[in-house]
Amino acid sequence: MITLAIDTSAGTTSIALLEDNSILTELFMNSGKNHAATLLPAIENLIASVGIKPERIELFAFTAGPGSFTGLRVGASTVKGLAFVLEKPVVGVCTLDALALNVPDFPLKEVAVCPMLDAGRGEIYTALYAPSETGIYEKTLTECVLYPEKFLDSIDGEVIFLGNGAEKYRDVIGNVLPGRSFFMPPHFNHIRAYAVGILGRRKFDTGDMSDIMTVTPDYLRASYAAKV
Repeated sequence: MITLAIDTSAGTTSIALLEDNSILTELFMNSGKNHAATLLPAIENLIASVGIKPERIELFAFTAGPGSFTGLRVGASTVKGLAFVLEKPVVGVCTLDALALNVPDFPLKEVAVCPMLDAGRGEIYTALYAPSETGIYEKTLTECVLYPEKFLDSIDGEVIFLGNGAEKYRDVIGNVLPGRSFFMPPHFNHIRAYAVGILGRRKFDTGDMSDIMTVTPDYLRASYAAKV
């Protein structure tokens, strides 16, 4: 199965083409340019670079939120338009699930994973994941938006943090969880479209697909999401 996956949930743009679970090609841009101006041309160039006709794409996957209001809206509308024209299925993936997938498997079985995205207004988008017997991190706290200090006070045990929110609030995290907080290297703090494609394929395989006519981003705080 050929999957086109995108992430536009933050200031970066990531696009990937996968065949089953293998990357055919992947593009990551941290140019700060407007998603609306760069996303569709980048998708067209990526597809052309591997000589695949758009009709061969069998699944579209995108980050459905949380994240930047504008970025999520551009990503969702672009994917929905392409999928509608090509009559292909669409899967929305939780942004934090995709970010958590950046943490590789290693023998720290009791260490939780906490992806954090800067939500503005002094808040973060976050969730918690724990290792499982299957080797896949399982979500133990669903995605939410709150102030980091309030969230960190409720955490027990050791935790690996990643994401631009973890970068921004690194000192706060270290002060609240001294000796219990660990941080991924900077290049792991960005969401990769490859991870979006992997998670999208898993959802597709279980029949968990989005309705192309009604799917919308999950902003978590829609009342003022346009200001994020």
